[in-house]
Amino acid sequence: MRFLAVGATNTLVGYLIFSAFTLWVFADVHLGYLLSLALSYVVGISLAFVLYRRFVFVVHGHLLRDFARFVSVYLVAIGINAVALPLLVEVVRVPPLLAQLIILVGTTLLSFFGHKKFSFRRSGTE
Repeated sequence: MRFLAVGATNTLVGYLIFSAFTLWVFADVHLGYLLSLALSYVVGISLAFVLYRRFVFVVHGHLLRDFARFVSVYLVAIGINAVALPLLVEVVRVPPLLAQLIILVGTTLLSFFGHKKFSFRRSGTE
């Protein structure tokens, strides 16, 4: 339940930031939705790390290691997103905001398992 609550909050914040930048800041920029994507991930990673670490996986110590692992999981997610988003928008002609919603389903699941099994994994001795 905590993962869903934190994930929903983080996803909503990230999506709202993506939408705001796409609609208002980069509206007239060719492929501006990709700039919006990058900026929304910067904010999303920062917010998510604190919330997941404190409220979902409840771990202590190893802050820098956890953050490096956390970012690496998000790098996979943003890589998938950065490839899928232009494909949906430019090839399939899905509007950017809808395309991002579609992609969020898969990257959210990927992120959960990546964080559970890698980012915040602890051995039995920690």
